[in-house]
Amino acid sequence: MKKIAILGSTGSIGTQTLEVVRNNPELQVAALAAGKSVEQMEQQIREFHPLIAGMWSEEAAADLRSRVADLPVKVVSGMDGLLEIATMPQSQVLVTAIVGMIGIRPTIAAIEAGKDIALANKETLVTAGHIIMPLAAKMGVKILPVDSEHSAIFQSLNGEPAGRIEKILLTASGGPFRGRTREQLQNIQVEDALKHPNWSMGAKITMGDRVHEPHVTEYALHSVKEWEKIRPMDMNSGRTKVVLDAIRILKSRNLDVPIIGNITGPVSTASSVMEPVIFYKELRKKREDAHKYMELVADEIIRFARAQIDAGADIIAISDPSGTGEILGPKLFEEYAVHYINRIIDHLQAEKMGVIVHICGQMRNVYAQVEMIHSDVLSFDSCVAMSDAKKHLKKHVLMGNVSTWTLEFGKPEKVEQLAVKCWRDGSGIISPACGLGTKSPLTNIQAIRSGIRKATEEKVEV
Repeated sequence: MKKIAILGSTGSIGTQTLEVVRNNPELQVAALAAGKSVEQMEQQIREFHPLIAGMWSEEAAADLRSRVADLPVKVVSGMDGLLEIATMPQSQVLVTAIVGMIGIRPTIAAIEAGKDIALANKETLVTAGHIIMPLAAKMGVKILPVDSEHSAIFQSLNGEPAGRIEKILLTASGGPFRGRTREQLQNIQVEDALKHPNWSMGAKITMGDRVHEPHVTEYALHSVKEWEKIRPMDMNSGRTKVVLDAIRILKSRNLDVPIIGNITGPVSTASSVMEPVIFYKELRKKREDAHKYMELVADEIIRFARAQIDAGADIIAISDPSGTGEILGPKLFEEYAVHYINRIIDHLQAEKMGVIVHICGQMRNVYAQVEMIHSDVLSFDSCVAMSDAKKHLKKHVLMGNVSTWTLEFGKPEKVEQLAVKCWRDGSGIISPACGLGTKSPLTNIQAIRSGIRKATEEKVEV
């Protein structure tokens, strides 16, 4: 009899796996794990009698313990619980059907324990395949694809000589093209692909082409008056979950550096959900609805920031590139950008968090308003003279503002010069102005520190 452990037992793959177990007496469930579906997990425990059951949150685990107190099952929680299930000696196969990068550590642990992996967690190989595949080969364990397209490829190749396959064509899952003939598919455009019947991603976008950049084709809102259409963010799926999973992974590595969570500021977030030009006009013309909309956006941002804190973030950075005084002007900048940034910061400071705020654009006309921001640190674009900011901003630590463009395309010597100038002009934390371009050479990043070291003639960390 082969014993299996299932991570993600209440999801679609997990429930299908249990259906296979029901119809195969040679299989037995040793352990189950799920996110938050306590009631469904209780039903599975009573049917399949696992030795261990895991829930992601301790709150859900506590609820489950009380529900199954009459059964001989150990209830665990969190990443420690997943690792215990992944390495338990009573199972031979680990089914990884949980979503996101959270599946990486349990998969690696199971491989190191000599278990075969039935893989439905695509992110595991996408992000860590360079670790997992060599490790599986070293340990002599199998990686068996069990989900949708990659399982179909595996099955089609199974038993075939390697040299016989020249090309594999992998289609999408259907969407708007399901049921169309070959002739009807000849002239399909990107815009057609966006007409998905199950679209639920807010604004619709096109990925662009060789001429046009990716851009929004249809916004989720057409006016601030439609603010009630906005649904709460789901912290357990999509990009929010990816961010939270990444923070958890970084935290688990016990790095001797602070983990900085990042959130988009309220004006930038609000203006991305509807046509920006209309949004900025309605800040003036429809103030009552605009403030209701901004309150909703700010409260959702607070939820996301708190989730990052719970995941392990030590500092929260707020970047509001569209909430600049150059666009809004001093009055609206104070009324909307400063007010709602402070609303977020005040909630986070209750968590005793350090907060960084980054504002793009020139500051000359809004220094007085920027000084009202409640953050510990202010970060600026490279167009802001740090010496000028130092004169006007007395209540904050200043951060920045080495040119992002120079960091990506310039020489290390130039980066060193800019870093030293920032330091001498009053920057308390030397950093890139607006983040890092994806092609920024490591030598240029290191040049920030080497420049300061040379300037101070001290071999100290800066």
